[in-house]
Amino acid sequence: MRIALGNDHRGLKVKMAIVNLLEGLGHDYYDFGSNGTESVDYPDFARPVGKAVSVGEFDYGILICSTGIGMCIAANKVKGIRAALCHSVHDAVRSRQHNDANVLCLAGEGVELNTNLEIVKAFLATTFEGGRHERRLEKVRAIESEYLDT
Repeated sequence: MRIALGNDHRGLKVKMAIVNLLEGLGHDYYDFGSNGTESVDYPDFARPVGKAVSVGEFDYGILICSTGIGMCIAANKVKGIRAALCHSVHDAVRSRQHNDANVLCLAGEGVELNTNLEIVKAFLATTFEGGRHERRLEKVRAIESEYLDT
């Protein structure tokens, strides 16, 4: 699997742990940054990760900021992205099973590091169920085609 990673300054610690996890699981990844603790703007990382996933360069994206909310909002502006903010393994599993999420957004603060790592593992291991959920995704794509440009 190829994973695109991005974070702001508040997500660096979690990203570095995810890098170790991905290496241990044998996944390829590309780090779009940030690689420091100096204040940066989360959209500057959400956009390139989202674009790289939407055009098929990567299977999934993982974005981390303080709460995960900003990254999720920004990534969902990219056509073809279904970013999900997950605070639990249950959220991650459902985001893949029911929503075919292709970008995982995580909180760099307020969620235990081990919980975030379990969320990543669950997200990457879960497949889309299709069926009734495909009909719902088609409706989401119809909304997206009306409003979003790449």
